[in-house]
Amino acid sequence: MSELRNITGPIAYHAEGPVWSPAWGGLRWVDMFAGDLLTFTDAGITRRHVGSLAAFVRPRASGGFLVGLWNQLALTDSDDGELRLLPPVWEDEDIRFNECGVSPTGTLYAGSMHVEQVDGAGTLYRLGADGVLDVTEPSVTVSNGLGFAPNGALAYYADTPTGRIDVFDNVDDRLVNRRPFVEVDGGDGPGSGRPDGLCVDAEGAVWTAINGSGEVHRYDAAGTLTDRIAVPPSQPTACTLGGEDLRTLYITTSRENLPDDAEPEAGSVYAIRVGTPGLPTEPVAH
Repeated sequence: MSELRNITGPIAYHAEGPVWSPAWGGLRWVDMFAGDLLTFTDAGITRRHVGSLAAFVRPRASGGFLVGLWNQLALTDSDDGELRLLPPVWEDEDIRFNECGVSPTGTLYAGSMHVEQVDGAGTLYRLGADGVLDVTEPSVTVSNGLGFAPNGALAYYADTPTGRIDVFDNVDDRLVNRRPFVEVDGGDGPGSGRPDGLCVDAEGAVWTAINGSGEVHRYDAAGTLTDRIAVPPSQPTACTLGGEDLRTLYITTSRENLPDDAEPEAGSVYAIRVGTPGLPTEPVAH
């Protein structure tokens, strides 16, 4: 692997959900509590405000993008198009969206959480190409990363407080048979052992940000820890593989709940070259 690089500086408070896509010409992520989308291309970094909160963003197969707001989804028909709000999914103002994943067929899985991380108060939702929204998991706590194996038969999922990554079978474009995949190696850091956002590479290995530990881990398809990358900020939030050859690992970080004078690089995005490429970003079918 190459040397880890800070490619943005601390331009976000809570950077999350990085996604590489030719649809927007590079890397896009959210500054969650600012309600902004940030895009990194050869031309520099741009910022677009979408609401009081931006939980995640994904390209759409028909053009434009889908974004998760506080309690609803929104769509555009082109990358710079007007935001079109879908109806709220729930009314409880203490519940918000948090992270998502997209299946090889374009089905969106988007999770929620209580702002106080109340046990079991979150839900993992499924949005198919037909626009029907239903429930995959009715009782989760901090719904985080979700990524699919190269053949689409498995989906890896992190409900952060469990301290592990779970795996589902993907049967008829439905996630079933959830079971533990790996207990995260927490190391010695305070607040470690908390898997956050994740991505899957072309060998079926899972990269995951370990929030609170200042590390990103790679677990191979058998669940063995193969790589460990140290990140200066203690709160890496998510990771994705991108670049023209999909061999650059991008890592978002947060300064949420940190003192003002602590960890001056927190909120930056980091990049490092790795040996195994990632998978192309799947657009949302709806």
